[in-house]
Amino acid sequence: MPRIGLVGSQGAYGRWLRCFFEDRMGLRVVGHDPHGDTALTERALIESVDVLIFCAPIHQTPSVIRHYVEQAAGAERGQLWLDITSIKAGPVAAMLTSQAEVVGLHPMSAAPKSATLRGRAMVVCEARLDRWRAWLERFLAATEADCVRANADQHDRVMALVQGMVHATHMAQGAVLRELAPTVGDLDGIRPFSSVGYELDVAVTRRILASNPVIYQDIQFENPYVAPMLERLAAHIDGLRDLVRQGDDVARERMRETLLTQSRSYVGEQAVAEGSYAFERLGYLLADLREPRYISVFLPLDRPGSLRALLSVFEQRGVNLDSIHSSRSAEGELLFRIGVSRECDAMALRDAIDAIAWQGIGRVVEAAGMATPS
Repeated sequence: MPRIGLVGSQGAYGRWLRCFFEDRMGLRVVGHDPHGDTALTERALIESVDVLIFCAPIHQTPSVIRHYVEQAAGAERGQLWLDITSIKAGPVAAMLTSQAEVVGLHPMSAAPKSATLRGRAMVVCEARLDRWRAWLERFLAATEADCVRANADQHDRVMALVQGMVHATHMAQGAVLRELAPTVGDLDGIRPFSSVGYELDVAVTRRILASNPVIYQDIQFENPYVAPMLERLAAHIDGLRDLVRQGDDVARERMRETLLTQSRSYVGEQAVAEGSYAFERLGYLLADLREPRYISVFLPLDRPGSLRALLSVFEQRGVNLDSIHSSRSAEGELLFRIGVSRECDAMALRDAIDAIAWQGIGRVVEAAGMATPS
């Protein structure tokens, strides 16, 4: 069984990968990180592993890899080297200067709270792969990610749109809100007027603001295809501004043609319809999450039948449920947010909340719009 080495073992993905390899694949994992994991020297780490994974910050990754190539000095021959970064050309090129087999990986999400990458895409950039192919496929299957194959250059071109453009627009929106929201009562003053589109955009913006700013900085600055994309994005925003200033019927027609009609034709009628339906579904979800009367329940036994036991408590007491959504806490706990009918009997609801605890089904962590649980 291969031994796994993590460079950057104390970072978010380094910690997640350690748990993944140890708990899900039963592999031995060792690491090195300047922030607290220095039991092994870099050379000792290389000599003690079969698979070496680089989880360093984006802008540091190529230089870190080149340093490990120098430290290895041929000791990496026969190993598999991987990297986990949002930019692929630089890290893959650096790994190719080694004598190891080389694959670049990009999980399309932050380190998850769940045990696998199920429901998330992961880009796989095979650069030099032979004897490690079978093991790599087993590893990828174990992650449960939706893997997409690409070369490093193709990856970076796509990421300029998927990440660079999306992050840029939301960072700009955050700056505009910071400058203009105080004139209309700040964010709390805006919230009662929110549309589904605004809520979704603000959620993405706040997600970016809540994360490590260096990641978003590096995605903009380290990908050579981002600057040309920003030129096009700025040109279209400037063009829209000029048309709005012009303000006449000619300008309105030109806006519809260049920013809506042509883009709709490019996307295609079926994709437009599917996107519109997906937006409606998200709107229903937001409506559920904004309902003031709900219960949040932690289920300690994440296994088949646990949800049925929880729901039976409400069914037995005649408590009607409006919605139910699952998520995971920051600690990875399975949580259910249960919207409760406003017409349900308060005493029956209180009895259901108490039964969840004394039957050992779960723990009510929040009960909003009703009496606090005992």
